Amino acid sequence: MVIAWADHLAILPILLPLAAGAGLLLVEERHRALKAAISLATTVALAGIVTALFHRLEAVPQEVIVYRLAGWPAPFGIVLVVDRLTVLMLMLTSGLALASLIFSLVRWSRAGVHYLSLFQFLLMGLNGAFLTGDLFNLFVFFELLLAASYGLALHGSGIVRVRAGLHYIAINLAASLLFLIGVSLIYSATGTLNMADLAMRIPGLDAGDRMLMEAGSAILGIAFLVKAGMWPLSFWLPTTYAAAAPPVAAMFAIMSKLGIYVILRLWLLLFGDAAGASSDFGGMALLAIGGATVLFGMIGILASQDLGRLTGFAVLISSGTILAVIAIGDADLTGPAIYYMISSTLAIGAMFMLIELIERGRDPGADMLAVTREAYGDDSEEDPLKMEEIGIAIPATITVLGLCFLSCALVLAGMPPLSGFIGKFAILSAAFSVPGQGQDAVPVTAFTWLLLALLMVSGIVTLMAMTRAGIRTLWIPQERTTPMVHLAEIAPIILLLAGCLALTIQADPVLRYMNAAASAAHSPADYVRGVLTDPETGAIRSPDSGGGP
Repeated sequence: MVIAWADHLAILPILLPLAAGAGLLLVEERHRALKAAISLATTVALAGIVTALFHRLEAVPQEVIVYRLAGWPAPFGIVLVVDRLTVLMLMLTSGLALASLIFSLVRWSRAGVHYLSLFQFLLMGLNGAFLTGDLFNLFVFFELLLAASYGLALHGSGIVRVRAGLHYIAINLAASLLFLIGVSLIYSATGTLNMADLAMRIPGLDAGDRMLMEAGSAILGIAFLVKAGMWPLSFWLPTTYAAAAPPVAAMFAIMSKLGIYVILRLWLLLFGDAAGASSDFGGMALLAIGGATVLFGMIGILASQDLGRLTGFAVLISSGTILAVIAIGDADLTGPAIYYMISSTLAIGAMFMLIELIERGRDPGADMLAVTREAYGDDSEEDPLKMEEIGIAIPATITVLGLCFLSCALVLAGMPPLSGFIGKFAILSAAFSVPGQGQDAVPVTAFTWLLLALLMVSGIVTLMAMTRAGIRTLWIPQERTTPMVHLAEIAPIILLLAGCLALTIQADPVLRYMNAAASAAHSPADYVRGVLTDPETGAIRSPDSGGGP
């Protein structure tokens, strides 16, 4: 079988960062300019490859690109699968990676050894996890990205970072163990780990194997709920993200969405309408967990006095909202939820990097000092008649940082006019949609009202917390110096916010694409057919044709 050259694009998002990361290990640390150039060129090339994959799928909308390593057909061989949802996550990862890398090259890449290699290995693991078509290789890529993230979480100095990084390592090692147990149970029940093959086999399982498979799926789901930061497994996330280096925390924002992606992919593929007795397995649990995570995030964001922890709790609100929406199981809601996920991830990544620039000109403990003044007052009172100056002069740097902070706050809170508002509005519009002529009326359930309450209250709470933090940080006159900001530090933040602006301006075509991706995920027949079709004969392999022990 002759493979078209364009099909080889599917493996390049894995091979390119792998080769770059390994090559950078051979370059001595004193050649920083060369290492930076190699890493930047690799990341830019990766963005170009992902863009080419996007246009390939756009040319043939129903196509699913399946890359069979060594030509072995599924379920015997390793397959990489690219569909609309996959390419969306790859584009989000490459965009966030490019911004984070540019920011880190100014100074953070020099705070420790092998930062750029670990960064490329993290990209390889993320891209592989999004592309893989079987659970075993999902586990492999999951471990690879976690190994890289351990080094990145500890990158830099300070007791707080080391303590949070060690907690992060312990939690994720436990999640990896759960992952391995869940995969083992699924294989023992079904005899395969290929995702498309699993979708074919699950409807025909007997009662005993079905129970074992569902138990394994539940354990596997817990592992990814830990990664997504879902309550009550989210206690580690705000502290770890706040303690990590800013560009690392920005990349960790996409790692939490990896957990959401895997849950969405596997839940719709394995427990969709065609799963027989296992249809909608765990849906109510996911809905409850998502709602509880949003509530926990709201409490945390109101209680946070530190900007880093505040943004960490914003990650929880974002992830919980997405999980609660997709758990309803309606394709019309999943599309806007994906749009909201892209928007919030861009804003969170920008916010983590922005915090470092804002805090650069402030004294240590300034937040706690502001809280103390707010709670107990300031004994040093001045006569208002003697105050000749009204207000403070805001330098241009503070103005730019303030505008960026305002943009991030509006997106995360879901306030108009930016993309966060459009995402939430699209979700509510789909939830309360009026049926057309000749269609049956869709009742508005209690879950619909719960979703409305979560979206509105979480937005108000986030706006309150962000407003309070912005006033304390940027408006209240304090003893501070104007931060020295390099152009290469502010440019990535503006780049990510420009992405949110582009989502706002092009909301209609982007939402159509998201809805098409959601529709394909909810009806995975093309995915299953594309993976299991024999490239030689064109026939679809039956569940009894192989893959078991």
